[in-house]
Amino acid sequence: MLKVRMSRSGSKNRPYYNVVIADSRAPRDGKFLEKLGTYNPMLPKDHADRVKLNAERIKFWLSKGAQVSDRVAIFLGKAGIAPAPARKNNPKKAVPKAKMTERKKAREEKAAAPAEAAAPAAEAAQA
Repeated sequence: MLKVRMSRSGSKNRPYYNVVIADSRAPRDGKFLEKLGTYNPMLPKDHADRVKLNAERIKFWLSKGAQVSDRVAIFLGKAGIAPAPARKNNPKKAVPKAKMTERKKAREEKAAAPAEAAAPAAEAAQA
């Protein structure tokens, strides 16, 4: 099975990726059939050279039945070469869990207790 995926190159802490067509059994940075583009995550998001793709060759390999990795599918969707994948959004993931909810309640009660105690003393001072 053929896959359109990224192969890492570049030095330590300076990643640079080649978008390649490779056999799915080949190692990530191993043998590939053809280089289809590049991705440089060190460049700003709006930089023109951040993602470069050879649209003609990618379409050719997709017509031959090549599968696309998740990250490359996002690139192809933004470039208009292939339909963009559905965005994964799970808002329930951001909701605090039970322990955090308990801690938040305890903090609020602790903060409210001195304020309540200070209220009668302030009224007595005014009278």
